[in-house]
Amino acid sequence: MKLLVLFEQLIVVLVALLSSNCVLGKECTNSFPEIHSHTFRNELLTSNNETFKKEVFSRYHLNPTDDSTWLSLLPRKILREDEDEWMMMYRKIKNSDRLALTGAFLKEVPLRDVRLEPQSLHWQAQQTNLEYLLMLDIDRLAWSFRKTAGLPTPKMPYGGWEVSDGELRGHFVGHYLSATAQMWASTHNDTLHEKMSALVSALSSCQDKIGTGYLSAFPTELFDRLEDLTPVWAPYYTIHKILAGLLDQYLLAGNTRALKMATWMVEYFFNRVQNVISKYSVEHHWNSLNEESGGMNDVLYRLYTVTKEPKHLLLAHLFDKPCFLGLLAVQADDISGFHANTHIPVVIGSQMRYEVTGDPLYKEIGMFFMDIINASHSYATGGTSAGEFWTDPKRLAETLYTENEESCTTYNMLKVSRNLFRWTKETAYADYYERALTNGVLSIQRGKEPGVMIYMLPLAPGVSKAHSYHGWGTKFDSFWCCYGTGIESFSKLGDSIYFEEEGKVPGLYIIQYISSSLEWTSAQIALTQKVDPVVSWDPYLRLTLMVSSNEGKGESTLNLRVPSWTHSDAAKATLNSQNLPLPSPGNFLSVTRKWSPGDKLTLQLPVTLRTEAIKDDRREYASIQAILYGPYLLAGLSSGDWDLKTGSATSVSDWISPIPPTYNSHLISLSQEIENSTFSLSNSNHSITMERTPEPGTVNSTRATFRLILKDPVSKYSQPKDAIGQSVMLEPFDLPGMLVVEQGTDENLKVANFDSKKGASSFRVLAGLDGNEETVSLESESSKGCYVYSGVPSASVKLSCISGSSDAGFNQATSFVLNRGISEYHPMSFVAKGARRNFLLMPLFSLRDEVYTAYFNIQP
Repeated sequence: MKLLVLFEQLIVVLVALLSSNCVLGKECTNSFPEIHSHTFRNELLTSNNETFKKEVFSRYHLNPTDDSTWLSLLPRKILREDEDEWMMMYRKIKNSDRLALTGAFLKEVPLRDVRLEPQSLHWQAQQTNLEYLLMLDIDRLAWSFRKTAGLPTPKMPYGGWEVSDGELRGHFVGHYLSATAQMWASTHNDTLHEKMSALVSALSSCQDKIGTGYLSAFPTELFDRLEDLTPVWAPYYTIHKILAGLLDQYLLAGNTRALKMATWMVEYFFNRVQNVISKYSVEHHWNSLNEESGGMNDVLYRLYTVTKEPKHLLLAHLFDKPCFLGLLAVQADDISGFHANTHIPVVIGSQMRYEVTGDPLYKEIGMFFMDIINASHSYATGGTSAGEFWTDPKRLAETLYTENEESCTTYNMLKVSRNLFRWTKETAYADYYERALTNGVLSIQRGKEPGVMIYMLPLAPGVSKAHSYHGWGTKFDSFWCCYGTGIESFSKLGDSIYFEEEGKVPGLYIIQYISSSLEWTSAQIALTQKVDPVVSWDPYLRLTLMVSSNEGKGESTLNLRVPSWTHSDAAKATLNSQNLPLPSPGNFLSVTRKWSPGDKLTLQLPVTLRTEAIKDDRREYASIQAILYGPYLLAGLSSGDWDLKTGSATSVSDWISPIPPTYNSHLISLSQEIENSTFSLSNSNHSITMERTPEPGTVNSTRATFRLILKDPVSKYSQPKDAIGQSVMLEPFDLPGMLVVEQGTDENLKVANFDSKKGASSFRVLAGLDGNEETVSLESESSKGCYVYSGVPSASVKLSCISGSSDAGFNQATSFVLNRGISEYHPMSFVAKGARRNFLLMPLFSLRDEVYTAYFNIQP
C-alpha cells in the first residue's frame, strides 16, 4: 500500500487505471507491471527519491514467465535450453528449403511513386512534419553516439528522452532515420537527403571507432544489466529503432552503407544472444526480454528478406516473445494488464514471421489479435490502451480519462491492420486503417506547428489535448516514444493509399481516399485521385480518378473500397459519365479495362451520421456512445457536460443538424485596447466578461467568439461590418442555442437560453460612439440609450445607459473593435441537441487546445 501511495503521488496518469479493477498484476513478463509504462519509467529514473526507486526495483522480477506454457502448446517448437539444441536449431533453419516469401500478398506501392496533393489535409500534415525534420540538428542528434564511441562531441545534446544520461537515449535518432527515409521517398527533398546522409555517416564513424559492430547512444553496460536481470530501461527497444532506421535508409533511399552498418550490428547482437543462451539457457534470454524490446523480431525478419542470412532469421525467432504469442496462439483474450506498446510490435514481428516462413499459425495469431482489439479493446478513434495498458475486455466505460490511446499504439496497430489487409483484401481492415489514421494520427499534431505533438489522446468528458499529463510536447526537449512514431506517421502518409496485385491482369486496390497521384509503374499508368473536402451540409464523399497517361498495352483492374460506414442509397459510380453498378458497403468496386489517357472514374458515397456504443457489455454503460460522421469522430465542445437527449427521434439526423456554410462569415469577436493590452468580450461560466484576447485554437478562443444572428435574415451580409445598423442577437460559439441576455440596467450580461420573461437579448449594431471607424457599439433594443458597457480593466460587462450627454469615458467603454471570430466552424461541424444545452460538434483531429467531450451519455 505504501508503494501504491508513492506511485500515485509520482504519476497521476495511472490512477484511473488502478481504480478500474483491471488485473495489472498479471504479467507475461517478470517485472513489476507498472514499470513497463514509459511515463512511469522516465519519472522513476529522473526521481531523486532513492527509497522509492529501491522499493520499485526490489520487485523487478516478481513472477515466473509462461515460457513453459508456450513450449507445451506448440508441436512445431524447436527451441531448447542447452547449447547442443541451439546448434541443432541453427542447422535446421540454415538448411530449411521451405522458408520463402509467399507470393499471394498484395504488394506495397513504393512511397516514391505516390505524391500527396498540395494543400490537401494530409499534405499539410506532411509538410508540417517535413519542416520539423529539417529544423533538427545532426550534431545534436549524434551527440550521445559520439560520446559513447569516444569521438569529439560538437554542440550540445537534445533534452527530454534524448538527454545525455537517459537510458532510452538514441531511440528518437533511430526513428529520425526511418522518418527521413520515408519523407525523402515521399517528397525527394534534397536538403533532407543531405541531412539524413550526414547522420548515417556520423553514426558509421561511431560504429567504426567502437570496432565491434556495436552502435548505440549508450554503452554496452546497459546490456550487461539486462542479461543479469537487473533494472535497466529497454536497451533492445532503442536498438530496434536504430536497426529499423538504417534498414529504411537502405530500402527507401538506397544507402548501402546503412545496410552494412545494420548487418554488422546484428552480427554483434547475434553473438551476444548466443553467449547468453550458451552460458545460461534460452529461457534466461527470454527472461531478459521482460524489458520492452520494441520490434526486434520484426526488423530482423525484414533484414532476412534482404540478406537471406540464416543468422538473421534465427535471431528473429529468438525475439518472438513466446509467453505473449502463446496466449494468442490458443485464441485467449487475456491481454488485460499487458503494456500495449510493448506487445503490439511483437505481433507485427510474428506477422513478418508468417510472411517469411509461411507458417499459418502466425497468420492466425495476427488475425485473432486484431479481432480482439476491435471487439473488446479499442475506442471509437480506432486507438487502444489506457495509461499505456490494456484493460479487461469490453470494460472501457470506466477507462475514459486524460491518458487514453498512447500514440505509439495507434502507429503500430496501423501496421497490424495493413498487413492483414495485404493478406486478405478484406475491407474491414482498410476501414480500421482509415478510422485510426484519421482520428488517432491526424489528431496528434497541433495544427501546423512543427514539432508539437501529444503523447496520449484524452477521451474523457471535458478534456483537452493541452491538459493531459504530458500535454503538448516541445520541439527540442520532449522526444518521447510518441515523438518518434509521430515523425514516422507523418512521413509515410502515402504508404497505404494504394496496393498492387500482380498477375496476368494487374490490379490496383485503392483503399484510402486521400488526394494524391500515383505512377503505377507495373501497369505503366499514371493516376490522379482528387477527393472533394467532406462537409456537414452536403453529406457525400466525392472522388475523381483520372488517367493521365498509359504506356501499357494490356488490361488492368482498379478496385475501389466501398466503406462500411456508407450506404447504397444515393451512392453512385461512373466511368466516363456512364453509370457503373455498385456493390454493397464492405466490398470493392472493380473495373477492368484497357485504360486510356483522359479516362475518368467518379465515386459518390453518402457519409452517414451514426452513434457507436463504447466497448463495454454492462447494461448500465450502454448509453455511453460516440458520434461519427463517416470515419470521423465528432467531439463536442464541452467542459464536462455530456448528456444528450434524443427524445422520440427515429434517426440521428433528427437531433443532430449541420452548421450551414455561411455561418463562418457571421462569427465575430469584440475587443478593446487599454494600457497596451487587448481584451475581448468572452463567455466565462455563463457570465460575459472582458478577458485578454486569446490565440486561435485555445479554449478561450471558443469563449471569445460569437455568432451574429440577424433578426432580419434577408439583409445583405458578407462580413462583420455589414451588421452595422442591423438588429442582432449574440450566440456563444461553444454554446449553440444560447444567447447573450441582459438582466437590466447596470446588471452584468449573462449567457442563457432565451426567455422573454427574464431578459432581452436583441441589440442594434451602431457605429462606435467613440467615433473610431473600426469600432461599433451595441444598443439594447428593449432599453433605448443603454449600451453594452465594458468595465475594463475590471472584468465585468454590463448594460449601462447614457445619463444626459455621454462623456469620452462612456463612449470608449461602449465601443468595441469588430473583428472576425477568433475561432471558426470546421467544414464538418454540427449541432447536437443536449439535455440542458446543445453541443457544437467538430472532428477530433481539428481540435488543438479546445476543451471537448469524445463520448456522450445519450438517453432517449
